Amino acid sequence: MARRARSSATGFLRDFQEFIMRGNVVDLAVAVIIGTAFGKIVEAFVKWIMSVLLAPVLERAGVNQLENLPLGLGELAVAIVNFLVIGLVIFIIIRTLEKFVRKQEVEAAPPDPMIESQERLTTSINRLTDVVESRRSSAF
Repeated sequence: MARRARSSATGFLRDFQEFIMRGNVVDLAVAVIIGTAFGKIVEAFVKWIMSVLLAPVLERAGVNQLENLPLGLGELAVAIVNFLVIGLVIFIIIRTLEKFVRKQEVEAAPPDPMIESQERLTTSINRLTDVVESRRSSAF
């Protein structure tokens, strides 16, 4: 009985290790960690920008910090700007990656066999035309 429990435990650990070592799980973990760190950077940046841009408005409202706006409007404004900044950055990254991938696809794309055969045919016709014209002119 103890032997059976031990083998099922090692089987579970082996399966868990295989699951963890899959590329997708590791990639996802890295993405979550980087995304969390990036979110904190963006949040700090947005709070700074919002406090600079909204300083005159906050002074008129008699509020010393953005978070002290009534009805949680300050937090809502920060969340909206966070969303927009993160969306813009992701859009720029994806657009840059797509351009890079398209450029590599164009560089790596094999030549079209139809175009190659048309080019060879055109070259052959041009040479044949030159030969025929040279024979005509030498015959007269």
